[in-house]
This record gives sequence, C-alpha cells and structure tokens, in this order.
Amino acid sequence: MLDDPRTGTPPQGDWLGTPFLRFERHGPLAHCIVDRPKKRNAMTPSMYFGVRYAINHVDADAELAGMLLTGTGDVFIPGGDLGGDNSDGWGDLPGLLFMDLVPFDAFRQSAKPVVSAINGICQGGGLMMAMLSDVAVASDRATFRAPELLRGISDTNYAQILPRQIGPARARDMLLTGRTVSAAEAVEWGLVSRVATHDELMDAATEALVAACRSAPVARADIKRSLDAYYGLYDRIGMINSLRGDEALEGYHAFRERRPPRWIPDELPTEGRL
Repeated sequence: MLDDPRTGTPPQGDWLGTPFLRFERHGPLAHCIVDRPKKRNAMTPSMYFGVRYAINHVDADAELAGMLLTGTGDVFIPGGDLGGDNSDGWGDLPGLLFMDLVPFDAFRQSAKPVVSAINGICQGGGLMMAMLSDVAVASDRATFRAPELLRGISDTNYAQILPRQIGPARARDMLLTGRTVSAAEAVEWGLVSRVATHDELMDAATEALVAACRSAPVARADIKRSLDAYYGLYDRIGMINSLRGDEALEGYHAFRERRPPRWIPDELPTEGRL
C-alpha cells in the first residue's frame, strides 16, 4: 500500500487520504478499516482525519445507510502515533492534534448510524471513538485504556466524556491510574454496550448496525441531538495549551525513547515507558 501514488493526498470519494485506512462497500453498509499492522494501528493525523471524512462521506451518500469501524489483527485503535512516523505525509501528530482533524464530533453528530467493532486493543483516541459510536461491540479479547495523563496531556475531552459514560469514580480510576480494563468490565461499566466472542464480532457488529439503520432518520437525529447535548462541551482551550506545553513535550520524548517521564519522583522508580 505504501507504493500507492495517492499516499498523503486528500480524501476523495472512497479514498480516505491515507493507505492505512480502507473504505469498503458491503451493499448499503460501509466499512472503515484501520489497517496499519506494522505500527499497531497507531493513528497519524491523516488517519484521524480519514475517519472523520469517512463518516461525513457516508452521511452524504444516498446509497449507504451506515458505517462500521474496525481494526486489523489484535488491535482496534490505540490512539495517536507518538513515534514520529510521517509515511502518509502530514507530519508529527503532536504538532497537529490541536487542529480540527480528529473525528470525535463527527461520531457525535453523524446523520447515519456508526457502529464500532472493537477487535482488540482500544485506548486513547480509539476508546473515544468507541464511546461516541452509536453502538460499540467489543470482542471478548478487547482491552481498554486511557493513558493520556501518562503522556503529559490534559485531555479535557476525556475528562468531559468519560464520567458521563461510566460515572466519575470509574472515570477517575481510568484517567489517573491508566489502568487496563477488560471487555467484561467494559460492558459492565458502560464503556461499550455489547460483547461478542472474537470469531463472532463482525457478525454481531453488523447485526447492530443493520438494526440501527432501520430507525427513522428524522427521529434518530432528534435523539442524537439530545445525546450530543448530554455529553456537553469540553475545555478545548485548556487542551490546546496542554498539547503545546512542557509536560506533553516530555511525555512525547519519553514515549519515543521508551523511558519513564522525568516528572515521576525518584522514590517511585519504574522501568520503560508507561
């Protein structure tokens, strides 16, 4: 795919602007597939924007009724690529994250149903996409994590969305400790709404998508507008300042250098990156 002459070119039609996303048509259903196995599906800026474009593309296409988002291998979406790989042409993620390229608002406001089939590791931006999907179906092998504070990022979008999704006590636990949550815990907490055996994941997610596509479009939009209002607005100015700040820079370098960040007290030693 890296030899594709369109690598790094803007989205157009079913081309999502990056070789690491695939847009497939299955009758009236679209599949957006994150396919970057060599980087464990870590998201570049163009990949984030490609998912946003895919949702808008489905909304505008009269032949499509809804979209299913999934990953490849044992990874759904682990969040942004902090390793500095620019092979699809947009530059480093930290310098671009504060731009309006992430797809989260598109999930909240999509006219047509979007279902996530969570096939494996789901964290960072991937977990945000899963939570904001109309239905999220997880493989029983999936795991979930919100590690932003371990990267020096005050992700105020997480601070806004996660407590409304699972309650403040569990949100504090996930955000402040960076703990890993199993698929069984995720469905019990309300991070996702359904769990399926790994081999049955795509069938279960497709079943949910088909059911959602049968709902009345105008009435569905009214319900989604109420749900969008429930999630509310987040402190975007604060998050932009954080992404440009010293802690995020140290978190970025620590991640790339596979070491613990320097803000950890010497009395609390740890090895490797968090």
